[in-house]
Amino acid sequence: MAKSTNIQIARAYLTSKIWQTFVAVLGVTFGVSMYIFMNSFMNGVNKTQDDLAFSALSHIRIYNQDNMNVYNPIESQFNQSKTIINILNRKNIQYTTGLNNSSSIVSSVKKQTEVIAVACQVNSSVFFRSGSKKVNGIISGVELEPEDELFKTSSTIIQGAWNNLQTHKTGIILGKLLAEKLGLQINNSVNVLTSDGVSKNYMVVGIFESNLKTMDETKAYLNITAARQLVGENSDYASDILVNIKDRDNTASFIQKITSMIPYQIESWQEANEQLVAGSELRNIIAIAVSLTILLVAGFGIYNIMNMTINEKIKEIAILKATGFSGNDIMTIFLTQATVIGLLGAIVGVIMGYGMSLLITLVPFTIAGLETLPIFFRAQDFLLAVVFGILTTLIAGYLPSRKASKIDPVIIIRG
Repeated sequence: MAKSTNIQIARAYLTSKIWQTFVAVLGVTFGVSMYIFMNSFMNGVNKTQDDLAFSALSHIRIYNQDNMNVYNPIESQFNQSKTIINILNRKNIQYTTGLNNSSSIVSSVKKQTEVIAVACQVNSSVFFRSGSKKVNGIISGVELEPEDELFKTSSTIIQGAWNNLQTHKTGIILGKLLAEKLGLQINNSVNVLTSDGVSKNYMVVGIFESNLKTMDETKAYLNITAARQLVGENSDYASDILVNIKDRDNTASFIQKITSMIPYQIESWQEANEQLVAGSELRNIIAIAVSLTILLVAGFGIYNIMNMTINEKIKEIAILKATGFSGNDIMTIFLTQATVIGLLGAIVGVIMGYGMSLLITLVPFTIAGLETLPIFFRAQDFLLAVVFGILTTLIAGYLPSRKASKIDPVIIIRG
């Protein structure tokens, strides 16, 4: 039979019982809208967590932890002699050198096309003292422009200015909670004591708030030159070199590329933060599982409606087959119904899912610097929602339509 005839019959079946059609469309709509909402919400949560984490976390860290020189004076003095030496309770003195050639490493890394920012840091555990108050924390000596390029640190300054570290040689920027613990404000003096017993006074030229409590209550920034002087190291020394690349998920191949050039430890953010990666992946799995379950439930609903329609129209189907309609024509009629239901449900579901997500962004949520619940839209989620919605409907409509195509008209007409 002509395709136009099959489509006209399918349209007649769809419009003859509007309520059934509406319920079927509503099932797909709900499934698609929830798929979009759940994925957009989880994407927003993951993006917010990543933004918070990468405000203080680089994609790649280069450091020197295990590269230690061992000096044994006994072996060096008597290596060539035939003297027999009996040593009890032998101890080796180890010297950890850090990164004493940071400029050459930075130069090599910057030549790679994947790199977008590189910064040196001099990090050291210290005690901050103000009057009778004493707090354990970390001093981070930084290069101002590269550091800001990596972490947008200047945007976290709530008092003073980031560039004050450049103009004040003895300037220091404290975390908000650290300043509160010490009872310090702008232009106050704070004493810094290193583990080697070096003590120096610095003037507070800024206060930052990163929304990471551990940072805000323990960390302070110095100009990298002042930090090198504090720990007694040369002008090319760094404890860490931090690197950001264009694709932070592609750190493995980049590390493999630069390993031969750099004789130090190289660590990706995934290795340093396995819990962050696992948490993000688990949330994605949960979102997809919930969304697909909803679509599956909607599919069963559509299957039941299509099955009921076929049972109700079974005599009409027998008459159609008796008048020359083939099994393929019958399948086309009911699959056309399923396609229309799926397409309508997907379109309305996309609109509803987008609207629900926008409404969620109006819900107040003042935690960790957020003002509303996080939502992040991705075009692929909308595309997959439509594909899954239509695919679920076609699968749900195929089995009943296949059953209808095999009906023997003689048996049905005879009753």
